[in-house]
Amino acid sequence: MAYENAYRADASLKGKLRRRLARLAHRRPLRAAPGRPMLSVSFDDAPLTAAVAGAQILEARGLRGTYYVSAGLAGRDAPMGVCGQEADYRRLVAAGHELGCHTFSHLDCGRASAADAAAEAERNAATLAAWGAARLESFAYPYGDVAPGPKQALAPRFSTLRGLHHGVIDKGVDLNQAPAVGIEGQDGEATARRWLGEAQARKAWLILYTHDVAETPSPWGCTPNALATLIDEALAAGFEIDTVGAVARKLAA
Repeated sequence: MAYENAYRADASLKGKLRRRLARLAHRRPLRAAPGRPMLSVSFDDAPLTAAVAGAQILEARGLRGTYYVSAGLAGRDAPMGVCGQEADYRRLVAAGHELGCHTFSHLDCGRASAADAAAEAERNAATLAAWGAARLESFAYPYGDVAPGPKQALAPRFSTLRGLHHGVIDKGVDLNQAPAVGIEGQDGEATARRWLGEAQARKAWLILYTHDVAETPSPWGCTPNALATLIDEALAAGFEIDTVGAVARKLAA
């Protein structure tokens, strides 16, 4: 399983060139500017704390989030805590949240072949559909990395494919490698707040992500208070908040 060893990005010259090429290749630019500040809140790997505490924070405000699930991690211990299981994800779907797709085993799309990445994504999508997901339209690259081949192979299957590089989504931004900003680490809340300001000023779409939502979070998670505070600030600033899939549909209309 991918999480049994700590992830290390390929820092070689070849790895750097591959990442640069992937950013330039197989692009799907957003055709029109959103024209208003928009926000999606997402949870990578959907640990149990995110499925419970994260969902409660959103639902208390009449909002819903996007949970990028690797079905092969369900019920397993991971660095950000125990991942949710089928019953947890079924409850999220019933409550109106979006299940987004990772690769089944959290396969790194930066080092996988196009065929392997596509097969893993389809296996994952089929499992999530069996768990009640109505539509699988949003994908996030595990670890935020992708090579040109997997990017090209996955693009026709999903309306957005999300990375981890910082940025907002405005006219011309690549939906096949969309930016996102993490609420994670010591400066996560402050970093997310700065990008909320950027999205508000540019009337653009911001995707925030985190992993666990706990009083003592992992380095990849945030506290319930940080998540709630950022959402409340976005609401007060006039952001339209919806799932990744819902926002993508609105902008494509």
